[in-house]
Amino acid sequence: MSSAAKFPLFWRRSLSMVVFPLPGGLSNASLLETLRAFSSELLLVFSDGIDAAPFFQRENFRSLIRKIQVISVMVDALREVAFLQVNATIILCLKELYLFLYRAKILLDYVKCSSKLWLLLHNHSISGHFHDLNQEISILLDVLPLRECNLPVDVKEQVELLRKQSKKSRLMIDNHGDLLRSKFYYFLSEFEEGRIPHINDLYSFFVEKLMILNVSSCRVEIEFLEEQIVNHDGNIEPTKSILNGFVALIRYSRFLLFRFEDEEGELGRWNKKTEKCLISKDVSETFTTIPKDFCCPISLEMMKDPVVVSTGQTYDRESISRWMEGHCTCPKTGQKLVHTQLVPNKPLRNLILRWCMANGISYDPLETAYSSSESAVADSWSKAVAEATKATVGLLVDQLANGTPRAKTVAALEIRLLAKTGKESRACIGEAGVIPLLKMLLSSLDAVAQENSITAMLNLSIYDKNKSRIMDVEGCLGAIAEVLRFGHTTEARENAAATLFSLSAVHVFKKEIAEKQGAIEALAGLVRNGTPRGKKDAVTALYNLSTYTENCARMIDSGAVSVLVEALGNEGVSEEAAGALALIVRQPTGAEAVGNEERAVSRLTEMMRCGTPRGKENAVTALLELCRGGGAATTVKVVNAPSLASLLQCLLFTGTKRARRKAASLARVFQRSENMLGVGYTISGNSTAMPASITVPVL
Repeated sequence: MSSAAKFPLFWRRSLSMVVFPLPGGLSNASLLETLRAFSSELLLVFSDGIDAAPFFQRENFRSLIRKIQVISVMVDALREVAFLQVNATIILCLKELYLFLYRAKILLDYVKCSSKLWLLLHNHSISGHFHDLNQEISILLDVLPLRECNLPVDVKEQVELLRKQSKKSRLMIDNHGDLLRSKFYYFLSEFEEGRIPHINDLYSFFVEKLMILNVSSCRVEIEFLEEQIVNHDGNIEPTKSILNGFVALIRYSRFLLFRFEDEEGELGRWNKKTEKCLISKDVSETFTTIPKDFCCPISLEMMKDPVVVSTGQTYDRESISRWMEGHCTCPKTGQKLVHTQLVPNKPLRNLILRWCMANGISYDPLETAYSSSESAVADSWSKAVAEATKATVGLLVDQLANGTPRAKTVAALEIRLLAKTGKESRACIGEAGVIPLLKMLLSSLDAVAQENSITAMLNLSIYDKNKSRIMDVEGCLGAIAEVLRFGHTTEARENAAATLFSLSAVHVFKKEIAEKQGAIEALAGLVRNGTPRGKKDAVTALYNLSTYTENCARMIDSGAVSVLVEALGNEGVSEEAAGALALIVRQPTGAEAVGNEERAVSRLTEMMRCGTPRGKENAVTALLELCRGGGAATTVKVVNAPSLASLLQCLLFTGTKRARRKAASLARVFQRSENMLGVGYTISGNSTAMPASITVPVL
């Protein structure tokens, strides 16, 4: 499929011997053997694919295969001819024949691997490519001196016949294919005008004419078109807006025509895949070392959506976006960012995807708040897409409300997938009233239904207005908390934590979330025992909740402080854990609780030594607030921490701007301490100019 996706641009380039290099240093016999093997391979691979080709390209496909068959017979006959004198023209023609076969392979592979609707949309151009190859073989056979080849009479007659037919052949474009293409655009225009195409017309088009007979076939069509949208950066025909309209049209037709007749098979295959992902993820993370280049320099985790900043460095989109909220420099180089534009690093993303597939590791980059494909969707949202999506959501809502238990599970899965495609889809789904229906599935005894519904809720919550809709549904927050505590699968519990993290981004919801019974305890448990992804979501949710002052006591009573101190030793979540502690210690009770943790000071100190720039900033902030609110005993404990003085001195010169201010303030605290004066600590002249008191930043 990947070769097919790149074909149109590739074909437009000059197909010279530079593009298709011939094997070097071959004798005449070796060249013939190479041609024989190549032509035989093409016939073996593609002869059985004639019937599988769409009817509107089947004749072109068959014609090219017949030409290759004649070429194969001719090459076999030439192998048996002894060249007493090397004819330069014959050798040149044989080399050109190699290039012809290479071009034919690319075109046949493209037709074989592409979806039916993609080929229908490009019916004219693909027919033109077949005609180009026909002209090439016609010219080649005109130049080839058949008399000097000493071919057997029957073979010579076949080659002559092929030459004559190639000369007479014309561009073949199936008229029925053209009518279908026009019909496809007509359906889109109907949605554009606010009218929904009739079910009989859609059935005739998809099922009777194109032989798209089931849910799986629809999925293939949708996924292929979506791949083209993502892979072609503005260089695509039809435009992204039209292609998104077609995707929405196919998705609607899938539910209208096939309903949930294949639901058992589809759901069964998905369920097995999910279970495999859950198992392989745990195993792979235990025994597989992720290449360093695949890890974000900030989070140290494998990047889901790698992007390039103005300095040329690559980071995960979520991590660098959070960094840029309070910084204007590159975390890795320290250089000032000329602009804040984030450019998707698609080659690296594809490498990560291939590596994950090779190692059996789950990799779902689209199921995040920042999807690399969302920008393409957002830029090309049209009225046709909106109307088709609205009609599709209506069918899904109906199944969630009135369908069988299995149909409801499939509908939740489809809403989960649809909610990944962009904020417009999430808005449309939320407005349709789907959230109360998903809430009812959160308590399902079916593990797959629960996992689909909580993940759909997570994807919907990324859209701000849906956050309010979720919180407004009576009992919905409690149901999410119950999944977090008692979810049937690890995936469900982790996605519940991620949902709370998403909801806690709204300040007014933080108190309500923290007060929900067992929510903070469950988040703390996930930080301690979850997978790396689960730990990350849980500790970030705790960080968000910590920014609400009144939640401090609840965090202490639930044991979250101890868990956050433990998390300081985990590189993947230490930065957020230190940030949460820096907020908690601003309250006297919080400072006392953190000060009573035996390893809090030592781990914060160690983070100042080995953490990320932001991690060091959070650590020194936490220590400063600990001294201010933790009392004399806690201050003594901080002052006596080994090597802290040298770490502070280093941070005064190499830390971020905020970290330097915090370090200077902490150093002044030490100056006023008798213990610090005893070791003769002084602050450099430049550092003493720092302000004595600053507000703890919202990191």
